[in-house]
Amino acid sequence: MHACRPPVTSETLRIALAALLDGLPPKQATQAVERLISNYRGHTPTAAPVLRDRSDVAAYAAYRMPATFEAVRHALGALRDAAPHWTPATHCDIGGGTGAASWAAAATWADGQRTTTVYDWAEPALALGRELAAAAGSTALAAARWQRLPIGAGFTLPQTADLVTISYVLGELTEADQRAVTGAAAGAGRAVAVIEPGTPEGYLRVLRAREQLIEAGLTVLAPCPHSDACPIDPGTNWCHFAARVSRSSLHRQVKGGSLPYEDEKFSYVVAVTPAVSGRTAEHRVVRHPQIRKGQVLLDLCVADGALRRETVTKRHGLLYRAARDTVWGDTWPPAAEPDDE
Repeated sequence: MHACRPPVTSETLRIALAALLDGLPPKQATQAVERLISNYRGHTPTAAPVLRDRSDVAAYAAYRMPATFEAVRHALGALRDAAPHWTPATHCDIGGGTGAASWAAAATWADGQRTTTVYDWAEPALALGRELAAAAGSTALAAARWQRLPIGAGFTLPQTADLVTISYVLGELTEADQRAVTGAAAGAGRAVAVIEPGTPEGYLRVLRAREQLIEAGLTVLAPCPHSDACPIDPGTNWCHFAARVSRSSLHRQVKGGSLPYEDEKFSYVVAVTPAVSGRTAEHRVVRHPQIRKGQVLLDLCVADGALRRETVTKRHGLLYRAARDTVWGDTWPPAAEPDDE
C-alpha cells in the first residue's frame, strides 16, 4: 500500500520552486523574465522554443509557473465541477514546459494511478520539469513522462488520453500551427482544455480553438453554458477570468510592486467528447458582480447563447445571500441554496 501523500497545492509548488534561482545572477533572471513576458503576451509567435536554456527555464518557472498553475487549476476545476463523476486516468500536456498543467491536474483530482505525459520542444524545460515533479510528493507527477516533441506544423499526439491540456502555448505559434495543435488535441482527447493569457489576443486564440473543437464534434462544458457562437464581440470586449497568485520576490523585483499577490487574468475553454458525461452550468458570471444597497447586479452568459444582466434583490431571500457571495467566473444560480443560519 502506498503511503498517504499530501495533496499538491500552490504552497507545494512554491516550495519546489524556491531553490531554482540559486546561482543565477538577479540581473540575468530579470532580463530573461522581461523577454519572456513579451512573448507570453502573445506579440511574438515563433517557430522555435521560447525557453532556450536553463536560465530561461528557471526564470520562467519562478516567475510564471505559479500563475499558470492557478489559471489551469481554475479551468480544470470547472471541468471537475461539470463532470463530478469523471476522473482522467491519462493526461497529455501539449507544450507543457516545466509541467504547470500537470501540477494543476494533480491538485484537481485525487492522486492515484494517473498516467501523465508532458510534451514540449525545449529539452531544458522538460529537464527542469522532471526535477520539480520529483519534489512534488505526488504519485502521478513522480511517474510522469517528459518527452521532447516539436510543437507546430504536422503535430500529432502519439497516444489518446482522457485529458489533453494546451496551456499558455498557442501564443508562441503561428495561426496555422495553432490549428494543427488544436486539431491534434481534438482528435486524441476525451476532454480538452485550452488556456491562454486573459488579453484580447489570448481570448481570440481561445475563441478560434473553441470553434475548432466544436467543429470536431466536441461539446463545450466550461466556461460557456452552451456550444453556440460566443455572444461577446471580440472587437469591443473579451471573455476572461482571474485567479489570485501569491507574488514571489522575483515578481516584486521585476514589477517593482509591494503587494504580496497579483491577479492572473486568463481565458479558457474546456470541451469534451460523449465519453465524458458532464453538464454545463445554467449561466456563467462573466464580470465582477456589482454589489449595491439591497441588490446585486450579475452579468451572465446564459444557456441560450446570449448575454444578460440579472438583478438579485433582498426580496429573493437566500438567492440574494448567495449572489452577494458570488464572484467573477462562478456558475449561476448556485448548485444548491445555502443552508439557513
